[in-house]
Amino acid sequence: MRYRPLGQTGFTVSEIGLGCASWWGKRAFDEAEAIRLVHAALAGGVTLFDTGAAYSEGNAEPRLGRALKGRATDGLVIATKAGTRHDGRRVVRDFDPAAIEASVEASLKNLGIESLPLLQLHGPALSELTDGFLDKMSGLKHRGLIRALGVNSFDPQVIAHAADHAEIDVVMVDYNILRPERAPLIAQAAARGKGVLAGMALAMGHTGGQVLKLRRPRDVWYALRAFKNHRADVAKGARFGFLADIPGMTGAQAALAYVLADPNVSSAVIGTTRLAHLEDNLAASGMSLPSEAMARIERAQL
Repeated sequence: MRYRPLGQTGFTVSEIGLGCASWWGKRAFDEAEAIRLVHAALAGGVTLFDTGAAYSEGNAEPRLGRALKGRATDGLVIATKAGTRHDGRRVVRDFDPAAIEASVEASLKNLGIESLPLLQLHGPALSELTDGFLDKMSGLKHRGLIRALGVNSFDPQVIAHAADHAEIDVVMVDYNILRPERAPLIAQAAARGKGVLAGMALAMGHTGGQVLKLRRPRDVWYALRAFKNHRADVAKGARFGFLADIPGMTGAQAALAYVLADPNVSSAVIGTTRLAHLEDNLAASGMSLPSEAMARIERAQL
């Protein structure tokens, strides 16, 4: 595993980060299996673990805490999100500063840590990132509740706005082989000293035009989510079937190598529920795409 600085936070993070959300965090997914994946990631050199208070009906964050219990966490960047939460029935947005503070305090208990390395505001609206609001968020740093503040958004305007504020240390954007247009935004954020996390680094597995084998309930769940929310990405991803034919790497490794070819990206965050998939992804750290493969990717992106 190779490591990169997370902007000017003082943290270094593994090139591949583990996203602890979606099916991984659901009660329907065996907890022992979920914990084994976290432990395998730790053994593979992963130091960035990304979760959220609202993820997996609220079960992902405490599950990550249980997975890390008894493990040394001093060298880890454990990131969670606030501004959204699950009320037992649905996801609720609440960017009131008092609600954010309460969310942080709950997250610290769930994760079993005394200070949160990275808090990310989860999908804030542009109008919510006021100077007064960000000043109150900085107060969480001064009190030692958090060490770094980030914004996770797939809205380029929100990311550009966040990158212009000194209070924001990290941005998380949807950057992958299907989103090359994010590169200038990433460069802008990095030029302002922000750490950049690439969310959806594998484009949710939609690249390659592969036929999904529905072997387990998790496969059905992911397939239905893709059909409901990401049809355009599934169609666009079919152009990249050639990724699996690049010598010396798998299709997933090629997709991650594309993301990590951008030196402004601190870490590519992936999610998985299979050990073989995790190990394949971790091996992408340090890989480089051949120039002819990069050229073909760029042609397919047009």
